[in-house]
Amino acid sequence: MIVTIDPLTPADADRCAELEQVLFRGDDPWTPSAFLSELRTPGRTYVAARTGGALVGYGGLGIVAGPPQAEAEIHNLAVDPQHQGRGVGRTLLRALLDVADAVSAVVFLEVRTDNEPAKRLYESEGFAVVGLRRRYYRSGADAHTMRREAKS
Repeated sequence: MIVTIDPLTPADADRCAELEQVLFRGDDPWTPSAFLSELRTPGRTYVAARTGGALVGYGGLGIVAGPPQAEAEIHNLAVDPQHQGRGVGRTLLRALLDVADAVSAVVFLEVRTDNEPAKRLYESEGFAVVGLRRRYYRSGADAHTMRREAKS
């Protein structure tokens, strides 16, 4: 399976919202309008993973603070269940981390405490748990805040 990474476009908003419903049902899945708004927001980078031209995953990052210490937040990272476990998530994550590394940003994210595969992925890419947000998601689930130190 060949996966290409390219910028997410407004034409992808409906497909992203479909995946949100599958992956994040009950946890406040994003709508097409939420994606369109994010794509228009300065300081945001959204990437798409495609195979055979079909969108199979996406991820987004925002640069939220500038010098002297840049900070970034990963807003979302999602992969179609039929393509999970094949390196698509890691490829998306690395594309986002490249953006953060270009400005030497510390990177933060939140992940459900019960999402072990995602936590393992993030830990393997240098993230560490630095906090707990109780009842962070609409469903009442808790989230870990994770941090990766700046790389230059």
